[in-house]
Amino acid sequence: MKKLFIVSLVLISSSLFAQQDPLFSQYMFNKLAVNPGYAGTHLALSADVINRWQWVGIDGAPKTLSASVHMPMRNPRLGIGFNIYNDKLGPSINQGGLATFAYKLIFPKSVLSFGLQAGIKYMDIDWSVIDVIDNEDISLIGLATKKVVPDANFGIYYYTKNYYVGLSSKQLLQNQMAVVNKEDKSQFTHLLRHFYGMAGAAFPITEGVVFRPSMLVKFVQNAPPQLDVNCSFLLANTIWVGASYRTEKAVSVMAELKVTKTIRIGYSYDMWFNALQEANRGSHEIRLGIDLESLTNRMLSPRYF
Repeated sequence: MKKLFIVSLVLISSSLFAQQDPLFSQYMFNKLAVNPGYAGTHLALSADVINRWQWVGIDGAPKTLSASVHMPMRNPRLGIGFNIYNDKLGPSINQGGLATFAYKLIFPKSVLSFGLQAGIKYMDIDWSVIDVIDNEDISLIGLATKKVVPDANFGIYYYTKNYYVGLSSKQLLQNQMAVVNKEDKSQFTHLLRHFYGMAGAAFPITEGVVFRPSMLVKFVQNAPPQLDVNCSFLLANTIWVGASYRTEKAVSVMAELKVTKTIRIGYSYDMWFNALQEANRGSHEIRLGIDLESLTNRMLSPRYF
């Protein structure tokens, strides 16, 4: 825990340029957490909850819970949604809640959606998980404390019955999240603007099999771009099975089961092939999806997305 605590403090108290958003392997089922333009693209009120345990076996490793809900309005051009998350790494806690509004341009066989998210983000340190031997230790003086800041995200999402593409940017305001004062010097940490590109398609192979490839690209200043590439198959309109490769030298296997007409459950397991391979037992994600009755039949909704 001591090493992890040091890492956490570095992440919080220095001007580190790195990816700050939570990581999800099942991004293709949880697009609202990445792109606000996705709000209201279904014919129903849709909700998704994902719980992720990363690097199982490492004390204090990241644990992330994300929940989102979105729906179309009776005006077919409008969609609304809400997303909340809780992300923990060792003693550091990051939470947020953002409301979403989307406006759609509806074409005969496609839709172009523009979405905006706005809300607050909260950062704190849970000192109860840290065993402090010396409360007067100078390395603990002036450490970051809790802070709440506003934030906003923007996204564009275009889709047809058989494919989609999207571009989005998160943490647009780049607000200051932490200040650490040590030795008469102040160090600042800001939320960094993240950029995302996503795309996917569905290709019916037979009456009971659909091939669905997808990809997600993430970029943030002074960090290498990250690419997730996924290949999945829908079997008998009931089960999704697939696998992904991430450029951090990680491979994910996943499945989704349509339990009832309205309820879906998903699971993914990540295997790492880098320096973390020997220190952890992989990462797990469990997801619950719910689609309630349609509010309107006038909107075009992707059949497979």
